[in-house]
Amino acid sequence: MLIQADVIEALCDHRPAWAQERVTGAVVDSRQASQGCLFVAVTGERVDGHDSVHQAFDQGAKLAFIQKDLSSQFRVLDLRIKTKGKIQEVIEAPFCIRVDDTVAALQETARFWRQKLEPRVIGITGSVGKSTTKEVTAEVLNQRYRTLKNPGNLNNEIGLPLTLLSLDEGHQRAILEMGFYVPGEIAFLCDLAHPQVGVVTNVGTVHAERAGSQEAIAIGKSELVQALPPSPKGVAILNYDDPLVRDMASKTEARILYYGLDSNAEMWADAVEGLGLDGIRFRLHFRGETQYMKVPLIGRHSVHTVLRAAAIGIVEGLTWQEIVDGLRSGRAQLRLVAVQSPSGALILDDTYNASPQSTFSALNLLNELEGHKIAVLGDMLELGQYEFHGHKMVGVRAAEVVDELITVGERALIIAKTARQTGLPTTAVTEFEDSEQAIAFLVNRLGKNDIVLVKGSHAIRMDRIVAALEVRE
Repeated sequence: MLIQADVIEALCDHRPAWAQERVTGAVVDSRQASQGCLFVAVTGERVDGHDSVHQAFDQGAKLAFIQKDLSSQFRVLDLRIKTKGKIQEVIEAPFCIRVDDTVAALQETARFWRQKLEPRVIGITGSVGKSTTKEVTAEVLNQRYRTLKNPGNLNNEIGLPLTLLSLDEGHQRAILEMGFYVPGEIAFLCDLAHPQVGVVTNVGTVHAERAGSQEAIAIGKSELVQALPPSPKGVAILNYDDPLVRDMASKTEARILYYGLDSNAEMWADAVEGLGLDGIRFRLHFRGETQYMKVPLIGRHSVHTVLRAAAIGIVEGLTWQEIVDGLRSGRAQLRLVAVQSPSGALILDDTYNASPQSTFSALNLLNELEGHKIAVLGDMLELGQYEFHGHKMVGVRAAEVVDELITVGERALIIAKTARQTGLPTTAVTEFEDSEQAIAFLVNRLGKNDIVLVKGSHAIRMDRIVAALEVRE
C-alpha cells in the first residue's frame, strides 16, 4: 500500500519538487523499515530513534522525520528555515526532514492524508473487547469491502497515525481501535481519523489509575460518539447492557444503534450457549428477524463481540449471509488461544493483559470446560481506586470456578486471600512473587486432565509461563 509523498505538503507552505516521489508507509521502529518508507525518529524514555536513522536508511527508508541535529553524513531539509517563503529543496533520497516535533509532524501528515482519501472509518473504543471486535469486524467487512485495520495495538497518538498512513486509494473501509489513557486523547484521535461510525464496548476500571474514576473513563470514551457526524451519516453503536455506555446516546447527534442481551436493544441476543473451545451458539434478533448462529469465538462473553461486528455489518450495508460468513471465517486474531503442554494439559493463554472484567470472562470460559481447572492469575495493573475491589471480586469468582489457584505478584495476593475466605481450600492456593517461580512450580506437575488458565497484566510477564509450559515444535 502506497502513500504519496505529497502528504508532506501538510507541513509546508510551498510544495517542494521532491514531493512528486512516493513512499511506502511509515514506521517508528527502524527494524521495521522497508524499501521506500518514511522513518519517524521518536525520542522515547529509553530509546531515541535519532540513533537509528542510519539503520532505517540502510533498510530502504526514503525519508526520515528528525527533530535533532545529526551528523553531516545525512542530507537534511530543514522545514524551520525558509527563504522568501520558499522551502529549501532536497532532490536525492534518502534524506531527513528537520521539524520541531517528529510526533506532531507524523500526526499532521496522517491528518492530511486521511483528508485526501474517502474511506468509511469505524472507530472502536472501550475498556474490554475493542481489539477482538476490530479483528472480527474486519473479517465481516472484508466479505464485501477492501478493509484496513490497526495492526496489533497501534491505537494511540503514534500508532493510529501510522495506521492512517497505510491507507491507499483502494481502501473502502478502515477500522480503527482507539485507546484511552487521559481525557482528550480520543477526541484528538478522532480529529485525525474523522470516523463516521463509533462503537463503544463497555466502561470498566482499566486505566482508572490515570483517569481517576469509572465516570471519568466514561467521559473519555464518550469523546468518540461526540466526534461523529449527525445522523444519517453518523452512527453510534452502543452497549445497552452497560448503563454508562447506554447514557452516551445523549452526547451525540449520530443515529443510535443499541446492542446487548436486553430485548430493549435494537440488536439483541438470547439463548446463549457456551460450547467450550468449539465456540458459542445463540439467537440474534434484529427488527423482527431472528438469526440462529454458531460461531467459533471462545466464551459466552463473545456474544457481545458478535453483536458489535454484526451491527457494523448491517450499518455498512452487508447481507446477513455476508455477516455470517465473516463471523464463521475463524481467521480473526484472537487474544485468548489454547495450546498444549507436553503432558497433554490444555493451557488457555490469555496473557496479553488483564482487568477484572476480562478476567471474569476468562474464568467463565474455564468454568465451561471439563477437567481439573487451574487458574494462574497475576497482578492487574492501572486500576487506581478500584485495585483492591477488582482483585477481591476476581478472588470470589476464582473460588467458585477453580480446583486450584496460583497467583503471581503482590496485588494478586488479594485474589488468593479472598479465594480462601470464599471457601477454596488453603491447600489449593499457592502464591508466588514472579512468573519464574510459578514456572518452576508448574513445569513438571501438569497432567493430561488439567486445564490451565494463565492471565495477568502484560508487565507481570505471564506470557513467560505459557512459553515455558507449551509444547515446543
